[in-house]
Amino acid sequence: MNRRDFIKNSSFLTAGTLFTPMFLQQTLGGDKASFEGKRVVIIQFSGGNDGLNTVVPYLDDLYHKARPNLSLKASDVIKLDNDLGINGNMKGIADLYDKGYVSVINNVGYPNPNRSHFRSMDIWHTASDSDEYIQTGWLGRYLDSYCKSVDSVIEYDNTLSLALKGVNMKGVAVDQPYTFYNSLKVGQFDKLAKEVKKESLDEHNKGYLYKTLAEANQSAEYIYEKSKIYKSKIDFPNSYLGKSLKSISELIKSGIHTKVFYASLGGFDTHVNQKTQQSRLLKDYSDSVAAFVKELEKSGNFEDTVIMTFSEFGRRVSQNASKGTDHGAANNVFLIGKDLQQKGIVNENPDLSNLYQGDLIYSVDFRSIYADLLDHWLNVSSSEILSKKINTLRLV
Repeated sequence: MNRRDFIKNSSFLTAGTLFTPMFLQQTLGGDKASFEGKRVVIIQFSGGNDGLNTVVPYLDDLYHKARPNLSLKASDVIKLDNDLGINGNMKGIADLYDKGYVSVINNVGYPNPNRSHFRSMDIWHTASDSDEYIQTGWLGRYLDSYCKSVDSVIEYDNTLSLALKGVNMKGVAVDQPYTFYNSLKVGQFDKLAKEVKKESLDEHNKGYLYKTLAEANQSAEYIYEKSKIYKSKIDFPNSYLGKSLKSISELIKSGIHTKVFYASLGGFDTHVNQKTQQSRLLKDYSDSVAAFVKELEKSGNFEDTVIMTFSEFGRRVSQNASKGTDHGAANNVFLIGKDLQQKGIVNENPDLSNLYQGDLIYSVDFRSIYADLLDHWLNVSSSEILSKKINTLRLV
Protein backbone atom coordinates (compact mmCIF):
# COMPACT_ATOMS: atom_id res chain seq x y z
CA MET A 1 0.00 0.00 0.00
CA ASN A 2 1.56 3.30 -1.05
CA ARG A 3 0.72 6.79 0.19
CA ARG A 4 -1.74 7.51 -2.63
CA ASP A 5 -3.64 4.26 -2.10
CA PHE A 6 -3.74 4.85 1.65
CA ILE A 7 -5.25 8.31 1.23
CA LYS A 8 -7.76 7.00 -1.28
CA ASN A 9 -8.86 4.06 0.85
CA SER A 10 -8.72 5.46 4.37
CA SER A 11 -12.19 5.97 5.78
CA PHE A 12 -11.25 8.96 7.92
CA LEU A 13 -10.54 11.09 4.86
CA THR A 14 -14.14 10.67 3.72
CA ALA A 15 -15.64 11.08 7.17
CA GLY A 16 -15.74 14.84 7.05
CA THR A 17 -12.19 15.65 8.16
CA LEU A 18 -9.07 16.69 6.26
CA PHE A 19 -5.48 16.33 7.42
CA THR A 20 -2.08 17.23 5.95
CA PRO A 21 1.47 15.96 6.54
CA MET A 22 2.54 19.27 8.08
CA PHE A 23 -0.27 18.96 10.60
CA LEU A 24 1.06 15.54 11.59
CA GLN A 25 4.57 16.85 12.09
CA GLN A 26 3.39 19.84 14.10
CA THR A 27 0.88 18.17 16.38
CA LEU A 28 1.87 14.54 16.96
CA GLY A 29 1.88 14.29 20.72
CA GLY A 30 1.46 18.05 20.83
CA ASP A 31 0.12 20.18 23.61
CA LYS A 32 -3.66 20.07 24.07
CA ALA A 33 -3.78 22.89 26.59
CA SER A 34 -7.12 24.40 27.58
CA PHE A 35 -8.41 27.49 25.85
CA GLU A 36 -6.91 30.88 26.54
CA GLY A 37 -7.85 34.18 24.92
CA LYS A 38 -10.86 34.84 22.74
CA ARG A 39 -12.83 32.90 20.17
CA VAL A 40 -14.95 33.58 17.08
CA VAL A 41 -18.08 31.68 16.03
CA ILE A 42 -18.98 32.20 12.36
CA ILE A 43 -22.42 31.40 10.95
CA GLN A 44 -22.77 31.32 7.18
CA PHE A 45 -26.15 31.88 5.50
CA SER A 46 -25.72 29.74 2.38
CA GLY A 47 -27.65 30.66 -0.75
CA GLY A 48 -27.67 34.44 -0.49
CA ASN A 49 -29.93 35.76 2.26
CA ASP A 50 -32.24 38.67 1.41
CA GLY A 51 -30.85 41.39 3.66
CA LEU A 52 -33.63 43.87 2.91
CA ASN A 53 -36.21 41.54 4.45
CA THR A 54 -33.88 40.78 7.36
CA VAL A 55 -33.00 44.30 8.44
CA VAL A 56 -35.92 46.13 6.91
CA PRO A 57 -36.25 49.77 5.70
CA TYR A 58 -39.96 49.51 6.44
CA LEU A 59 -40.59 53.29 6.20
CA ASP A 60 -38.95 53.64 2.76
CA ASP A 61 -41.51 54.04 -0.03
CA LEU A 62 -38.99 52.82 -2.60
CA TYR A 63 -38.71 49.53 -0.73
CA HIS A 64 -42.46 48.94 -0.82
CA LYS A 65 -42.69 50.02 -4.47
CA ALA A 66 -39.97 47.55 -5.49
CA ARG A 67 -41.63 44.71 -3.56
CA PRO A 68 -45.41 44.93 -3.77
CA ASN A 69 -45.82 41.33 -2.54
CA LEU A 70 -42.67 40.85 -0.52
CA SER A 71 -42.18 44.05 1.45
CA LEU A 72 -42.74 43.89 5.20
CA LYS A 73 -44.99 46.42 6.89
CA ALA A 74 -44.38 48.10 10.24
CA SER A 75 -46.51 45.42 11.88
CA ASP A 76 -44.24 42.71 10.41
CA VAL A 77 -41.00 43.97 11.98
CA ILE A 78 -39.52 44.70 15.37
CA LYS A 79 -38.34 48.30 15.33
CA LEU A 80 -34.64 48.99 15.79
CA ASP A 81 -32.92 52.34 15.16
CA ASN A 82 -32.46 54.61 12.11
CA ASP A 83 -35.96 53.82 10.79
CA LEU A 84 -35.01 50.17 10.37
CA GLY A 85 -36.70 47.10 11.78
CA ILE A 86 -35.66 43.50 12.10
CA ASN A 87 -37.76 40.72 10.61
CA GLY A 88 -40.54 39.89 13.08
CA ASN A 89 -39.46 36.24 13.19
CA MET A 90 -36.16 37.26 14.80
CA LYS A 91 -37.33 38.13 18.30
CA GLY A 92 -34.32 36.41 19.86
CA ILE A 93 -31.89 38.62 17.93
CA ALA A 94 -34.06 41.68 18.65
CA ASP A 95 -33.81 40.96 22.39
CA LEU A 96 -30.02 40.69 22.11
CA TYR A 97 -30.03 43.97 20.17
CA ASP A 98 -31.92 45.66 23.00
CA LYS A 99 -29.24 44.45 25.44
CA GLY A 100 -26.53 46.10 23.34
CA TYR A 101 -25.12 42.77 22.15
CA VAL A 102 -25.64 43.27 18.39
CA SER A 103 -23.90 45.30 15.70
CA VAL A 104 -25.59 45.54 12.29
CA ILE A 105 -23.29 46.50 9.43
CA ASN A 106 -25.21 47.51 6.31
CA ASN A 107 -24.06 47.55 2.68
CA VAL A 108 -21.28 44.98 3.07
CA GLY A 109 -19.71 43.63 -0.11
CA TYR A 110 -16.72 44.04 -2.40
CA PRO A 111 -15.80 45.78 -5.70
CA ASN A 112 -17.12 44.27 -8.95
CA PRO A 113 -19.50 41.84 -7.23
CA ASN A 114 -20.15 38.39 -8.65
CA ARG A 115 -23.68 36.92 -8.59
CA SER A 116 -22.57 33.28 -8.82
CA HIS A 117 -23.07 31.38 -5.56
CA PHE A 118 -19.84 29.46 -5.98
CA ARG A 119 -17.61 32.29 -7.08
CA SER A 120 -18.95 34.81 -4.56
CA MET A 121 -18.61 32.30 -1.73
CA ASP A 122 -15.04 31.60 -2.84
CA ILE A 123 -14.33 35.34 -2.65
CA TRP A 124 -15.72 35.53 0.89
CA HIS A 125 -13.90 32.33 1.92
CA THR A 126 -10.52 33.37 0.55
CA ALA A 127 -10.79 37.14 1.19
CA SER A 128 -9.71 37.71 -2.40
CA ASP A 129 -10.53 40.39 -4.95
CA SER A 130 -13.25 39.46 -7.45
CA ASP A 131 -10.63 38.97 -10.22
CA GLU A 132 -8.21 37.08 -7.97
CA TYR A 133 -8.18 33.31 -7.52
CA ILE A 134 -6.68 31.96 -4.28
CA GLN A 135 -6.55 28.32 -3.21
CA THR A 136 -6.41 28.95 0.54
CA GLY A 137 -9.02 30.33 2.92
CA TRP A 138 -8.55 33.21 5.31
CA LEU A 139 -9.03 30.94 8.33
CA GLY A 140 -6.74 28.34 6.79
CA ARG A 141 -4.02 30.97 6.56
CA TYR A 142 -4.74 31.89 10.18
CA LEU A 143 -4.18 28.21 11.04
CA ASP A 144 -0.92 28.13 9.08
CA SER A 145 0.48 31.22 10.76
CA TYR A 146 -0.78 31.13 14.33
CA CYS A 147 -2.07 27.71 15.38
CA LYS A 148 -0.38 24.53 16.56
CA SER A 149 -3.10 22.02 15.66
CA VAL A 150 -5.87 21.77 13.11
CA ASP A 151 -8.59 21.49 15.74
CA SER A 152 -7.92 25.13 16.57
CA VAL A 153 -10.53 25.71 13.83
CA ILE A 154 -13.56 23.40 13.70
CA GLU A 155 -16.41 23.44 11.19
CA TYR A 156 -19.72 21.82 12.07
CA ASP A 157 -20.45 20.05 8.80
CA ASN A 158 -19.55 16.81 7.02
CA THR A 159 -17.34 18.64 4.51
CA LEU A 160 -14.71 21.30 4.97
CA SER A 161 -15.22 24.77 3.49
CA LEU A 162 -12.49 26.52 1.52
CA ALA A 163 -12.37 29.18 4.26
CA LEU A 164 -10.68 26.66 6.59
CA LYS A 165 -8.07 25.31 4.15
CA GLY A 166 -4.50 26.53 4.44
CA VAL A 167 -1.30 25.54 2.67
CA ASN A 168 0.14 23.42 5.48
CA MET A 169 -2.87 22.95 7.73
CA LYS A 170 -6.58 22.45 7.26
CA GLY A 171 -9.33 22.74 9.82
CA VAL A 172 -11.45 19.84 11.03
CA ALA A 173 -14.98 19.18 9.79
CA VAL A 174 -17.12 17.56 12.49
CA ASP A 175 -20.74 16.62 11.88
CA GLN A 176 -21.12 15.80 15.59
CA PRO A 177 -18.30 14.79 17.98
CA TYR A 178 -19.56 11.24 18.55
CA THR A 179 -20.11 10.62 14.82
CA PHE A 180 -16.66 12.00 14.09
CA TYR A 181 -15.04 9.83 16.77
CA ASN A 182 -17.00 6.71 15.87
CA SER A 183 -15.93 6.98 12.23
CA LEU A 184 -12.31 6.99 13.40
CA LYS A 185 -12.59 4.40 16.16
CA VAL A 186 -9.52 2.45 17.12
CA GLY A 187 -10.64 -0.84 15.59
CA GLN A 188 -10.56 0.60 12.11
CA PHE A 189 -7.07 1.96 12.69
CA ASP A 190 -5.81 -1.38 13.99
CA LYS A 191 -7.07 -3.08 10.85
CA LEU A 192 -5.42 -0.53 8.59
CA ALA A 193 -2.18 -0.70 10.55
CA LYS A 194 -2.06 -4.50 10.20
CA GLU A 195 -2.55 -4.20 6.46
CA VAL A 196 0.26 -1.68 6.26
CA LYS A 197 2.65 -3.94 8.21
CA LYS A 198 2.11 -6.81 5.77
CA GLU A 199 3.48 -4.77 2.89
CA SER A 200 6.97 -3.62 2.07
CA LEU A 201 7.27 0.12 2.74
CA ASP A 202 10.23 2.40 2.81
CA GLU A 203 10.80 4.27 6.06
CA HIS A 204 9.46 7.55 4.67
CA ASN A 205 6.07 6.11 3.74
CA LYS A 206 5.91 4.03 6.90
CA GLY A 207 6.40 7.12 9.07
CA TYR A 208 3.77 9.04 7.15
CA LEU A 209 1.18 6.28 7.44
CA TYR A 210 1.66 5.60 11.14
CA LYS A 211 1.66 9.29 12.00
CA THR A 212 -1.53 9.74 10.00
CA LEU A 213 -3.20 6.91 11.85
CA ALA A 214 -2.11 8.23 15.22
CA GLU A 215 -3.01 11.85 14.60
CA ALA A 216 -6.43 11.14 13.12
CA ASN A 217 -7.31 9.16 16.22
CA GLN A 218 -5.80 11.76 18.56
CA SER A 219 -7.80 14.66 17.13
CA ALA A 220 -11.08 12.71 17.04
CA GLU A 221 -10.59 11.45 20.58
CA TYR A 222 -9.69 14.91 21.90
CA ILE A 223 -12.86 16.51 20.50
CA TYR A 224 -15.04 13.61 21.59
CA GLU A 225 -13.64 13.54 25.14
CA LYS A 226 -14.19 17.30 25.46
CA SER A 227 -17.78 16.89 24.22
CA LYS A 228 -18.56 14.56 27.16
CA ILE A 229 -17.48 16.97 29.89
CA TYR A 230 -20.54 19.23 29.91
CA LYS A 231 -24.12 18.94 28.66
CA SER A 232 -26.22 22.07 28.28
CA LYS A 233 -29.65 22.23 29.91
CA ILE A 234 -30.69 25.20 27.75
CA ASP A 235 -33.51 24.49 25.29
CA PHE A 236 -32.05 24.77 21.77
CA PRO A 237 -34.14 24.40 18.59
CA ASN A 238 -34.25 20.84 17.27
CA SER A 239 -32.67 21.90 13.97
CA TYR A 240 -29.26 21.25 12.47
CA LEU A 241 -28.08 24.75 13.38
CA GLY A 242 -29.59 24.49 16.85
CA LYS A 243 -27.85 21.16 17.48
CA SER A 244 -24.56 22.50 16.09
CA LEU A 245 -24.60 25.58 18.32
CA LYS A 246 -25.58 23.50 21.34
CA SER A 247 -22.61 21.19 20.70
CA ILE A 248 -20.30 24.18 20.19
CA SER A 249 -21.48 25.73 23.47
CA GLU A 250 -20.73 22.47 25.27
CA LEU A 251 -17.23 22.29 23.80
CA ILE A 252 -16.59 25.90 24.78
CA LYS A 253 -17.65 25.19 28.36
CA SER A 254 -15.37 22.12 28.37
CA GLY A 255 -12.31 24.33 27.83
CA ILE A 256 -11.44 23.04 24.36
CA HIS A 257 -8.58 25.03 22.85
CA THR A 258 -10.46 25.78 19.60
CA LYS A 259 -10.23 29.45 18.55
CA VAL A 260 -12.75 29.47 15.68
CA PHE A 261 -15.98 27.53 15.19
CA TYR A 262 -17.77 27.60 11.83
CA ALA A 263 -21.40 26.64 11.16
CA SER A 264 -23.82 27.07 8.27
CA LEU A 265 -27.53 27.45 7.64
CA GLY A 266 -28.61 26.73 4.06
CA GLY A 267 -31.74 27.33 2.01
CA PHE A 268 -31.53 31.09 1.39
CA ASP A 269 -31.68 30.92 -2.43
CA THR A 270 -35.25 32.22 -2.38
CA HIS A 271 -36.17 32.78 -6.03
CA VAL A 272 -39.75 31.56 -5.44
CA ASN A 273 -42.27 32.30 -2.66
CA GLN A 274 -39.62 33.82 -0.47
CA LYS A 275 -41.59 34.99 2.55
CA THR A 276 -42.43 31.60 4.04
CA GLN A 277 -39.03 30.01 3.50
CA GLN A 278 -36.97 32.97 4.68
CA SER A 279 -39.19 33.49 7.72
CA ARG A 280 -38.65 29.87 8.79
CA LEU A 281 -34.88 30.11 8.33
CA LEU A 282 -34.54 33.42 10.14
CA LYS A 283 -36.59 32.12 13.08
CA ASP A 284 -34.34 29.06 13.30
CA TYR A 285 -31.25 31.27 13.22
CA SER A 286 -32.62 33.74 15.76
CA ASP A 287 -33.85 31.10 18.22
CA SER A 288 -30.62 29.10 17.90
CA VAL A 289 -28.35 32.10 18.48
CA ALA A 290 -30.48 33.33 21.39
CA ALA A 291 -30.16 29.92 23.08
CA PHE A 292 -26.43 29.87 22.32
CA VAL A 293 -25.87 33.28 23.93
CA LYS A 294 -27.99 32.25 26.92
CA GLU A 295 -25.78 29.19 27.43
CA LEU A 296 -22.57 31.21 27.02
CA GLU A 297 -23.79 33.73 29.58
CA LYS A 298 -24.71 30.92 31.98
CA SER A 299 -21.30 29.27 31.62
CA GLY A 300 -19.37 32.54 31.82
CA ASN A 301 -17.98 32.36 28.28
CA PHE A 302 -19.92 35.07 26.47
CA GLU A 303 -17.48 37.89 27.17
CA ASP A 304 -14.74 35.95 25.33
CA THR A 305 -16.87 35.08 22.28
CA VAL A 306 -17.94 37.04 19.21
CA ILE A 307 -20.44 35.67 16.67
CA MET A 308 -20.32 36.82 13.04
CA THR A 309 -23.09 36.04 10.55
CA PHE A 310 -22.76 36.63 6.80
CA SER A 311 -24.06 35.47 3.43
CA GLU A 312 -22.24 35.32 0.08
CA PHE A 313 -24.41 38.11 -1.35
CA GLY A 314 -27.75 39.83 -0.87
CA ARG A 315 -30.73 39.78 -3.22
CA ARG A 316 -31.98 42.19 -5.87
CA VAL A 317 -33.96 45.15 -4.57
CA SER A 318 -36.98 44.40 -6.78
CA GLN A 319 -38.96 41.21 -6.41
CA ASN A 320 -39.23 38.84 -9.37
CA ALA A 321 -42.35 37.41 -11.00
CA SER A 322 -42.34 34.38 -8.69
CA LYS A 323 -42.71 36.36 -5.46
CA GLY A 324 -39.05 35.87 -4.70
CA THR A 325 -35.79 37.71 -5.26
CA ASP A 326 -32.81 36.99 -7.50
CA HIS A 327 -29.09 37.17 -6.79
CA GLY A 328 -27.86 40.60 -5.75
CA ALA A 329 -24.80 42.20 -4.22
CA ALA A 330 -24.34 44.13 -0.96
CA ASN A 331 -25.87 42.77 2.22
CA ASN A 332 -25.90 43.13 5.99
CA VAL A 333 -23.59 41.38 8.46
CA PHE A 334 -24.29 40.74 12.15
CA LEU A 335 -21.73 40.80 14.94
CA ILE A 336 -22.93 39.60 18.34
CA GLY A 337 -20.92 39.95 21.53
CA LYS A 338 -21.03 41.29 25.07
CA ASP A 339 -18.59 44.19 24.80
CA LEU A 340 -18.76 45.40 21.19
CA GLN A 341 -17.06 48.71 20.43
CA GLN A 342 -19.96 49.79 18.21
CA LYS A 343 -23.50 48.67 18.98
CA GLY A 344 -26.75 48.84 17.07
CA ILE A 345 -26.85 50.12 13.48
CA VAL A 346 -23.20 50.83 12.74
CA ASN A 347 -23.42 52.72 9.44
CA GLU A 348 -25.80 54.24 6.90
CA ASN A 349 -29.05 52.61 5.77
CA PRO A 350 -29.26 50.93 2.36
CA ASP A 351 -29.77 53.62 -0.32
CA LEU A 352 -32.57 52.39 -2.57
CA SER A 353 -32.41 55.55 -4.70
CA ASN A 354 -28.87 54.82 -5.85
CA LEU A 355 -28.56 51.31 -7.29
CA TYR A 356 -26.19 49.66 -9.75
CA GLN A 357 -27.97 47.33 -12.18
CA GLY A 358 -30.75 46.86 -9.63
CA ASP A 359 -28.37 46.06 -6.78
CA LEU A 360 -27.41 47.83 -3.58
CA ILE A 361 -23.97 49.43 -3.77
CA TYR A 362 -21.48 48.30 -1.16
CA SER A 363 -19.82 50.82 1.17
CA VAL A 364 -18.10 48.39 3.58
CA ASP A 365 -15.56 45.87 2.28
CA PHE A 366 -16.21 42.54 4.02
CA ARG A 367 -12.47 42.13 4.55
CA SER A 368 -12.47 45.08 6.92
CA ILE A 369 -14.66 42.98 9.25
CA TYR A 370 -12.26 40.05 8.95
CA ALA A 371 -9.34 42.39 9.68
CA ASP A 372 -11.13 43.74 12.74
CA LEU A 373 -11.69 40.24 14.14
CA LEU A 374 -8.09 39.24 13.44
CA ASP A 375 -6.37 42.41 14.70
CA HIS A 376 -8.55 43.35 17.63
CA TRP A 377 -10.15 40.11 18.79
CA LEU A 378 -7.82 37.23 17.97
CA ASN A 379 -4.81 39.57 18.35
CA VAL A 380 -2.94 38.47 15.23
CA SER A 381 -1.75 40.37 12.15
CA SER A 382 -4.52 40.73 9.58
CA SER A 383 -2.07 42.07 6.98
CA GLU A 384 -0.17 38.77 7.10
CA ILE A 385 -3.34 36.70 6.65
CA LEU A 386 -5.17 38.97 4.19
CA SER A 387 -1.98 39.88 2.29
CA LYS A 388 -2.73 43.57 2.47
CA LYS A 389 -3.39 46.29 5.01
CA ILE A 390 -7.13 46.89 5.33
CA ASN A 391 -8.74 49.60 7.42
CA THR A 392 -10.97 48.22 10.14
CA LEU A 393 -14.24 49.53 11.53
CA ARG A 394 -13.13 48.90 15.14
CA LEU A 395 -16.20 46.86 15.94
CA VAL A 396 -14.68 44.55 18.59
